[in-house]
Amino acid sequence: IGPMRSECLGNILRITLRAEYFEDKYLSFSVVDQSGIAWELDEAMASQCGYTVTYSNWSDIEFRASALSCHSHLEKDVFTVTIEIKASHNPDMKNAAIHLKSASCPYGPWSPRELVCESNYMEVSVRKEVPQAVKDFIQDKSEDWTLSFPEAKAGEVSIWQIVFHQPEEKKALLVSDAWSAGYGFNTTDTRVVLRIPYTAMQIQLLEAQGFSFFTVRSSTFYKQQWIILVVDTSVACPVDGVEYTNRTIIWTVPKYILPVSAGATGFKDMLVEAGVDLHKLSAKEMASRKYVLLNDLNTITMKIPIGAEGGYYKTSVSSGQYGSKYTINLFLEHQWEDDKWERTKHTIIKEIETPFKQAELAITNNSNLTARIMNVTVGTFLPDVELVNLTIEGTTVTVSEAVQHGYIVYEIRYTNGSKDYGIQVLFDAPGIKKEYPRADMKAYTLNVTLGFLIHPTSETFSLPVISVSTTKDAVLPSARGFCDGKNLHLIITHGNVDQNWLPFISDWHLTPEDAQKYNYSLEDNGTHLAISVPFFSSYVNYEVLRNSGIKASLHLTLRDGMTLANKKDFSMSCEISPLELIQCLPNGTVVITAVKLVGIADLDTSLFVLRDRQCKPSIMTKNTATFKFNVNSCGTSRKFNSATMTYENEVLYFRPGNDKPVYQLKFACSYAIKQTVDVRYESKKNPPPSIKPGFGSLALSLKLFKEKSYSRPYQESEYPVVKYLREALYFEVELLQPEDARLELNLDDCWATNSQSQDSLPQWPIITNGCGNSDNSYRTIFHKVNYSPRVKLPQHLKRFEVRMFAFLRGTTLLQE
Repeated sequence: IGPMRSECLGNILRITLRAEYFEDKYLSFSVVDQSGIAWELDEAMASQCGYTVTYSNWSDIEFRASALSCHSHLEKDVFTVTIEIKASHNPDMKNAAIHLKSASCPYGPWSPRELVCESNYMEVSVRKEVPQAVKDFIQDKSEDWTLSFPEAKAGEVSIWQIVFHQPEEKKALLVSDAWSAGYGFNTTDTRVVLRIPYTAMQIQLLEAQGFSFFTVRSSTFYKQQWIILVVDTSVACPVDGVEYTNRTIIWTVPKYILPVSAGATGFKDMLVEAGVDLHKLSAKEMASRKYVLLNDLNTITMKIPIGAEGGYYKTSVSSGQYGSKYTINLFLEHQWEDDKWERTKHTIIKEIETPFKQAELAITNNSNLTARIMNVTVGTFLPDVELVNLTIEGTTVTVSEAVQHGYIVYEIRYTNGSKDYGIQVLFDAPGIKKEYPRADMKAYTLNVTLGFLIHPTSETFSLPVISVSTTKDAVLPSARGFCDGKNLHLIITHGNVDQNWLPFISDWHLTPEDAQKYNYSLEDNGTHLAISVPFFSSYVNYEVLRNSGIKASLHLTLRDGMTLANKKDFSMSCEISPLELIQCLPNGTVVITAVKLVGIADLDTSLFVLRDRQCKPSIMTKNTATFKFNVNSCGTSRKFNSATMTYENEVLYFRPGNDKPVYQLKFACSYAIKQTVDVRYESKKNPPPSIKPGFGSLALSLKLFKEKSYSRPYQESEYPVVKYLREALYFEVELLQPEDARLELNLDDCWATNSQSQDSLPQWPIITNGCGNSDNSYRTIFHKVNYSPRVKLPQHLKRFEVRMFAFLRGTTLLQE
């Protein structure tokens, strides 16, 4: 068939460009005249010269030319039109392929007057022979025609002019001026042609029988010697007249409308025919398509069922919603005779588009559970839709790029041109969400957004596609717990759905860094997650058990790593003996830990007190408070019996303004008054203890802190540190390795230099033989190191304070 085909359709030539040859290309249309000159078409020239370029049947491009178009060659009732089409992949039309198409069509016989209503122009052609005198000739408006003669008499010889009759005035234009104003005018040996674009200034909008029309009332005259030839070139084309009722298109056109029927009487219909796409349909063909054509006294009506053969649906988008419109290109030919024109042929081309109707798209899941492949189809789409991209986890990729992400996109075409799109992806591909709706079920969720392009309008729309496939292969994580006297241990065995789940204790995300900071243990080897939490920590809950002590409980939740939704809860408990809460030391020191119990809300552990309310806890966490005091203080009472002395006190919590405690923990320490212990003693001379020198690797650190509390060290980015003379400097030396509790760090000598070399001179001693420099008026001050969450081995640290000084040579400051 080739890229183009031509059809002769009465007084119109149609050339159709097939979409498969020209899609995705930039096109340029030119019309070639008899001299071989190509005139490039634009919208203005097309409507002025009798050409129409439009789309038909989704993506085919249609070029139509009037038999009396500007560049057609008319000879012996055969008209010939030649067009040149350039097609290029570049908007600048570089490297364009050139297609030339010439077609000839016979047409005849011509009616005395022919009116054409195209989609972009109106055309009237009139036979220009000199008519015979007619007795009792009737004029519709005598002043219209008689007043044309002054312009005709004043006009130059052998010059055509056009007079436009407006309600308020008449306007005469030379043909050259009319052409400059956008009107098309031409003459042949036998006819006068006037073509008016719908955008022309002289067009009037009139109503006839309740319907609107574009009309132009004009007369065209030619003066030669003593003859003035005046031709009525009025034309009218319907604007509306379309209704939609009960899924039926109703198109009504009034007959014999002004001004084309002005001054005429004795109307007689000679022919009424209708069709689709400029093809006339017989009564039998119309009946088979359920078309109805009615010719009444004053109107012609066509009724077309929406969706009937001859039209087609095209995709449309309204407010982001997908839908369609039904489009049909109707035409009507009405011929009549009257006492003025003999015969008039009126051809109306009417493209009708129904209102938008939303359509539902089906998403079908055809997943292969055995092969673990998700297979989802989406449709059905009309042929004018193309899938151009996918958005996966916020990233938009083209259809070809989607393969790199594991997504295979394919197209399913049907015989009527419609199609579905399919997506295949593995269950374990990136972007597939995995979760479990119940214990034995695992759900795989495909969540992508498809981006579509509509041809030829280039409209776009998107469609979210969410499809879930479930399998009975879900293995949930399981857990077991135990206690060892100091810690609660929870060991979780991973399943196959918790790869991206995170451990939370309460609302605290437990990370390895936080676990180390708070003396927790968190280890994950890929198959098991092991968590150890000390009994007396911030996130352990405590309850009182009757007659047996305290129950410590750890509640851990696994949450989705993306949404943080709770996925699985684990809980374990251990009984703690009351003896674990208290230490009665031989030197009379008591260490007691009070725990905040479940059910007593809003307790601030820093407000726990002993009987003497001045005695406050020395160590506090979110749920515990630890006191350390001597039995002879803090309001401790004592009792004696024959064998023991018992010291009693209690931990109390008072609400503000209330002297009755809401929390009370009584405790006691008993010491034996008299105790006899049999000890076997054997005298033996043991050698005095000695320390042998040895060699090994020690890892030390020296840090400078910002304040005496030693809580905030200077970071690397803060060096060099600027200090004023005599301002305190707080140093900390720590033994990092080995971590042996039997070792103790002692500082023997420590000195300062004015360079990074420890052997450079001058030097100033800060610590000598473990003591501060006695020659310094501001002696080095040593600070005690206590146990804290950061300091687990106080004997591995030494802290000292020196005053800022500078090196001098005489009175000159030494600088590096």
